[in-house]
Amino acid sequence: MLGIKNRKSFVDVCHKEFGRKVIYTNAKKIDASNVVQELGKALSKHWQNRREIDYLDRYYRGDQPILYRVKKVRKDINNKTVENHAFEIVEHKTAEMFAEPIQYVQKRAVDSVGDSVNQLNAMMDSEDKGACDIEIGRWRSISGTAYRFVWNDADANLYLDEAPFGMSCEDPRDTFVVYSSNSGHRAMFSCQIRKDEEGQTFYFIYTDREWFEIKNGKIVDSGKNGIRMIPVIEYPNNERRLSDLEIVITMLDQLNKIQSDRMNGIEQFVQALMKFVNCKIDEDTFLEMLDLGAINVKCTQQGVKADVENMTSELNQEQTQIAKDDVYDNILTVEGMPSREQNTGGDTGQAVYLRNGWDFAQQRAMVNEPTFKKSERQFLRVALSILRIKDIANLKLSDIEIKITRSKTDNMLVKAQVLQILLLCGIELGDAIKTCDLWSDPQQIAIDSKESYVNTNKQNVNKVKENIV
Repeated sequence: MLGIKNRKSFVDVCHKEFGRKVIYTNAKKIDASNVVQELGKALSKHWQNRREIDYLDRYYRGDQPILYRVKKVRKDINNKTVENHAFEIVEHKTAEMFAEPIQYVQKRAVDSVGDSVNQLNAMMDSEDKGACDIEIGRWRSISGTAYRFVWNDADANLYLDEAPFGMSCEDPRDTFVVYSSNSGHRAMFSCQIRKDEEGQTFYFIYTDREWFEIKNGKIVDSGKNGIRMIPVIEYPNNERRLSDLEIVITMLDQLNKIQSDRMNGIEQFVQALMKFVNCKIDEDTFLEMLDLGAINVKCTQQGVKADVENMTSELNQEQTQIAKDDVYDNILTVEGMPSREQNTGGDTGQAVYLRNGWDFAQQRAMVNEPTFKKSERQFLRVALSILRIKDIANLKLSDIEIKITRSKTDNMLVKAQVLQILLLCGIELGDAIKTCDLWSDPQQIAIDSKESYVNTNKQNVNKVKENIV
């Protein structure tokens, strides 16, 4: 069931089996004769993935075990503080990859290809692909996997939005793809869990040839898949489908405990118990003492001193902060996230960039790129197939390069100097522009700059000749 509160730790929910499970089938073909049976086998594994994904999503939104902690001693002082670093991690990872819209650039310097690629980018923009990518990025980081659904939009007004297809980010709790257990592990079918008007659950299945609607263990509708490809594409966060949260979730729980116990320590110091030594006092007298702020006590035994004092033992906040900082630093290290240390003086901007881990964070993001691009190419295969069916564009996958744009202003002066040196050494314009990494579309920049580059070179050559004369 979805919506269960996160009272347990994630370790108990996943049974120490981290990462979402990839669902495989031994069937060589999926059709009407075996689709119901194969769906049943796949669902038994999907339900466990679903429970884990729901837990991680609730954790990201702030529903964390500390909120359900039960304190046995002094139950009246039980602070439950959530430091939602899970939200921080997910948003940082998403921003690294998708803060700027993903662009498609041409691989070959051919004008016709360039025009078609620009048209493709315009279509993606009209379908708000950037927003869809951000949602996919969040689900990848939260749950370890995400799904994009592409459909042939037969009712699209091509004069208004240009694109003959639509797309959406699917909830991974209600979506999965089943792969072949044989070599290649190609996708065999996808499943989208839906509810009808009466609230009954049904399953929408796509193979590369057909689609099926299954309800109550029976096929209630079916048809041909005109795209000839499975339109549900999985975007795993990594090969193991590990979430960015689960790899540090026990440390995140510890941070919540440390902060909550710190607040308990402060409150218990302020509300310290009172100790009565060698004297007796009834409840009415004690309440009067609290109201007046003073009390007169008598010894219960002659010659023995009576005394009243607060029982205090203050938590060492400095040592607690050291422990908390150590846990948080370990989280940043495991996640490959930069620290927030301030410049203490004497360091250059580049030195701070390297010391605080910003460069390493960029390298970790770049390692994650090929996994995303593999899924993005499958999405492009589906989109290009629809465009060919509609006779709108005849692009090939080999014509397109997927470009994940990051900040191009870092070390801009150094990059410009590198470009200048490469050009002076006679490196071809396109290769030089690509090497210096100043633009997200180096091929188009090279095409646009070719004429001015030739003219500038001619002027420089003429000046040299004049000086020689």
